[in-house]
Amino acid sequence: MKIKQELRLILLKFMKGKATVLIIGNGAREHTISKAYEKSSKVGKIIVAPGNDFIAYKREKEILVDKNCSVRNLSSILDVALKFKPDLIDVAQDDALSIGAVDLLMDYGFRVFGPTKKASEIEWDKKWSREFMQRYSIRHPDFMYFNSETNGVNYIKKVYQQKSDKLLYVKAVGLCSGKGSKKSTNVNDGIKNVESMKHLPNDSGKIFLIEEGLVGEEFSFFAICDGTNFYCFKSSQDNKTVYNFDEGDQTGGMGAISPAMVTSGFEEKIAKEFILKALCGLEAEGRHFKGILYLGGIIVGDEIYNLEYNARWGDPECQVVLPALKSDYFDLVNACIDGKLQDVDFDLDEGSRVCVVAASKGYPGNYENVKGKAIYGLENILEVNPITVCGAGIKMSNNKFYADGGRLFSVVGMGKDILEAKSTTYYGISNTSIEGNNLHYRIDIGWRDIERYFKKR
Repeated sequence: MKIKQELRLILLKFMKGKATVLIIGNGAREHTISKAYEKSSKVGKIIVAPGNDFIAYKREKEILVDKNCSVRNLSSILDVALKFKPDLIDVAQDDALSIGAVDLLMDYGFRVFGPTKKASEIEWDKKWSREFMQRYSIRHPDFMYFNSETNGVNYIKKVYQQKSDKLLYVKAVGLCSGKGSKKSTNVNDGIKNVESMKHLPNDSGKIFLIEEGLVGEEFSFFAICDGTNFYCFKSSQDNKTVYNFDEGDQTGGMGAISPAMVTSGFEEKIAKEFILKALCGLEAEGRHFKGILYLGGIIVGDEIYNLEYNARWGDPECQVVLPALKSDYFDLVNACIDGKLQDVDFDLDEGSRVCVVAASKGYPGNYENVKGKAIYGLENILEVNPITVCGAGIKMSNNKFYADGGRLFSVVGMGKDILEAKSTTYYGISNTSIEGNNLHYRIDIGWRDIERYFKKR
């Protein structure tokens, strides 16, 4: 049965001449991924499910959005695949990976890019992931895990009795769209953060970690992997808190830069000690990893620590990292699926990129009053080169744009260096607005590397 389905897919590709790609996901990350596939001469049509209205706006190739899909529902994902019968399916979203979308689609004979449910556990179970790091001597912060609020609170009190200003993080074990990590610097914050775990969606905080806080500079690092071989992209640095200079609540990400100067000189060490070790460990445990492996790291002095692994592209890091690829992404992905990544060229450009995320005022808290309000200026900055706009929470009606979420769109500017890229990006986003002065964005994205840039001159 499986052989017949594979032959059917090969025949479909031959008949159509160019490949059809289905991307599972809905945000600016998936918009960016669709642009990478769009650049391939081998790709003719791209479907993004559930996608968002802006993804298909003014594209060079045929781009479809199918909203009859939920990233948390396997049946709906399979229905979309059976409807379009794509030549390649890219499962780009963490919820879909965690429920086994890759496994199911492969069982139906589809050609799928992304790690299996078992392999992606390195992201969707933070307790398992930390214990995996222990088994393979991957440097990480000290941690304890709890499944009882009472025990967690007692531990917090004990720690702060010994040191009243200790830096700790309370982290949900499950997926939380980047919002499951809570910073504590005193006993009251610590207790409040432990108590907040029970309010997280989908029982993601039912088990939680209490982790030593490290003082250093964070970075993001991505590798495309075929299970054995891998290529590393440029490093990046994202800004997760809602306000300038890393203040306020955690969000899904408010901006990013690439490359990140903080990793200069550490690239080989990162690849060897954090990417290669993880792939070898996963392989040893029968969790063959094909897909995008993400390292969220922190540099403390001359030491690197792992803060987390993810099993897919980050958002907004994808918006500044993937566009640097000069090679054919469709070829790379197919080589990963076939376990032949070493046979394909991997080439990156020399530019710098800055991404600023435009959000509804009130995000990540209550932003319901912003929904339905008009977004202005997008159609104009799309005409400015080298600015790219990727949609997330945008709804379109009669070729007009309306707010329909927390994070609405990403503006990405490119330049020969961080200064030029940042200037381009902020020129773009400063020419957008939301009805009633309801647009929020950080004005400091890239500030660390801007300071480094001027110190080097």
